[in-house]
Amino acid sequence: MGALPFTEYFRKGRSEVETPVEGPPSQPVDPLEPAGKLAVIDEIERSGALAFWATDADGRAVYLSPSICERLGATSKNLVGERLQRLLVPVEGDGEGRSLGLKLNTRKRFTNLTVRAADEQHDVVLKLSGHPLRDDAGEFLGFRGSALDITEEFRSEEEANRLAKFDSLTGLANRHRMEQRIDSTLHAFKAAKRSAALMMLDLDKFKQVNDTLGHPAGDQLLQQVAERLRGVIGGRGEIGRLGGDEFQILVPDMDDRGELGAIAKKIIQILSQPYPVEEGRAIIGCSVGIAIAPYDGLGRDELTRAADLALYASKNGGRGQFRFYAADLEHEANLRRRMEEDLAEAIEAGHFALEYQPVVTPADDRVVALEAQYCWVDEERGRVAPETFLPVAEGSRLIVPIGEWAIRRACEDALGWPESLSISFPVSRVQFEATGFVAGIEKVLEETGFDPARLELRLPESVLLGEPAKVDQALATLFKLGARLVLDQFGSGLSSLSYLRRAPLGALRIGGEFFEPVMGNDLGDMELVRAVVALGGAMGMETVASGVHALELMHELKRLGIDRVSGFVYSEALTAEQVGEEIAKGEWTLAPTDNGTQRASRRTVLRKIGLIHEDHYYDVTLRNLSRSGAMIQGLEGVPVGTLFVLDFGQGQLAVCSVKRTMGDTQGLEFEQELVDDGAGGLCTRHRVSPYELAAAGAPLTALPPGKYAMAPDNAAGSSFAQFALSANAPRQTGGKDAA
Repeated sequence: MGALPFTEYFRKGRSEVETPVEGPPSQPVDPLEPAGKLAVIDEIERSGALAFWATDADGRAVYLSPSICERLGATSKNLVGERLQRLLVPVEGDGEGRSLGLKLNTRKRFTNLTVRAADEQHDVVLKLSGHPLRDDAGEFLGFRGSALDITEEFRSEEEANRLAKFDSLTGLANRHRMEQRIDSTLHAFKAAKRSAALMMLDLDKFKQVNDTLGHPAGDQLLQQVAERLRGVIGGRGEIGRLGGDEFQILVPDMDDRGELGAIAKKIIQILSQPYPVEEGRAIIGCSVGIAIAPYDGLGRDELTRAADLALYASKNGGRGQFRFYAADLEHEANLRRRMEEDLAEAIEAGHFALEYQPVVTPADDRVVALEAQYCWVDEERGRVAPETFLPVAEGSRLIVPIGEWAIRRACEDALGWPESLSISFPVSRVQFEATGFVAGIEKVLEETGFDPARLELRLPESVLLGEPAKVDQALATLFKLGARLVLDQFGSGLSSLSYLRRAPLGALRIGGEFFEPVMGNDLGDMELVRAVVALGGAMGMETVASGVHALELMHELKRLGIDRVSGFVYSEALTAEQVGEEIAKGEWTLAPTDNGTQRASRRTVLRKIGLIHEDHYYDVTLRNLSRSGAMIQGLEGVPVGTLFVLDFGQGQLAVCSVKRTMGDTQGLEFEQELVDDGAGGLCTRHRVSPYELAAAGAPLTALPPGKYAMAPDNAAGSSFAQFALSANAPRQTGGKDAA
């Protein structure tokens, strides 16, 4: 059937309009007469101000105005006979929320139903109204109705709504939409006892891009960041840009910290890759903080604050890291802020000093180098350990002025020492990437007259993750100056073996964590040490072992061929005056010792944890920890095969079995391996759910600190109910059976 005016269809009936009869033009009629009314309707339809439609009793289209057919990209002949609900579907989000087919099936009058073309290739949005038509006997004949084309208005409103909910630059959700999404998700998930993770992201060094390449380059970079985040997250969550260089990711139904940590690592890795922009190439970094509902918060404000604290901790930990929220982060943040203030004052007051730990060649016990170590004596805190204040100094960039002072002081101190003694100086990534670092080293060497060949610069593996061109240039310049470059804490970072060939490195330094006892060897991972020694030998590099405390370990390292050793097994760190006194005695050699006092100093790093066995709770000492197991001390009479649950605090319970027992010390193997906590430590994948605690009668709240003496079912079944506490067990605050 051709496209006929609505008036012709209803004036003559469908059978009569199949072949229209041509005749002379009609004479003007009175608008009040029926023929005049039809003429008005005909004019309205022709103008496109309003369209009309009709269906038969089965919902098939028997008439569609030409304007509707045109917008649907077909002729009336192609569309008549099709079910109307196959041509038009309700718009998503329409308040009516019911399908057109359902409306037609009810055979009741409806108005203002917003629909769109089912074929998305045709952009048309209509408001439909219709009423049922019945004959004199009351039998249903079909629908007659009108349609108003609101495409332009709808798209304008849709764009306005989009701009109100989405970031105009990146297309990601904006702060307002993210707040709504988090609120609605947490509300629904609380009722359904489901979990959700919230990630807070902050771009590192983004301001430098704006300052050096301009804001257009910064905008291009942010758009690429958004695309990369979409590539990592996909459909697993919603990504939002809160403004500037802050991003947020909501990941529903995920509380596995192993999986979340893997996502965070991938985000950091992907966002750290170079960005091509019109003005050149830009490189930034990323820090991530993670909080999980309901463990770290039940509502948006609580969860967002937890993720913010975790992000703050990751940035202050050296950036380019992720961090899970923990209850002690707030206390840690307060202590860090106060320490930052005190560090700034200590720089002005000159409260810093350097100490030097001898580095010895185990073959002949000769002291060949001195490792410079920062020393801070505070009026209130007393002597502050470097591992305590250096992360704070690096996070606040105070390490830059402290490092400038220290490198000059070390060179000045060493001027009066024998030329056979080198100075080994630690350099952090923050220092290395600071503007003017290489020029500052050159200036110190020139002004002090210190021989560059006697200066060793210890660089962490993270330095190699910087912009390759800048890193290569800086390393080449330092090498040309004559300084010796040492890769510090080798094996604990992310550097690739291929980079070792490119970088002008003279030595690999193995950190003390390699020498923590592991299952099967109290000396540590000696197979890995053997591999590093072989690698160093193949590449013409020396190997240095630091943090060596035990005589037996030193002998094993000597047997493996380590070139140099430092640690308490030879000497503690000395002041510059003490170094001078030792040198004055003649050739400086040190015999290794194992008098026990050094081991006592190591014990301070061990911590107390809880151990659950059946219905008993004990406090024991955690001697070391790995992904697959742990070594504990404090219980006697424990047979191999005994099942335990270790309580690391804040709902972290790990089921394990005893694989080895030695008096009051046991080697344990976990049923499920631990995962990275983002701060250089380990944590359990899952925690005790607040929903489970609430089911047991506790109030529903985020996990508070404290003991969780709830052993999983598979932890029970041992025939031993109690064990004897050894003299090395921590003091029990509530008796052996305290829960």
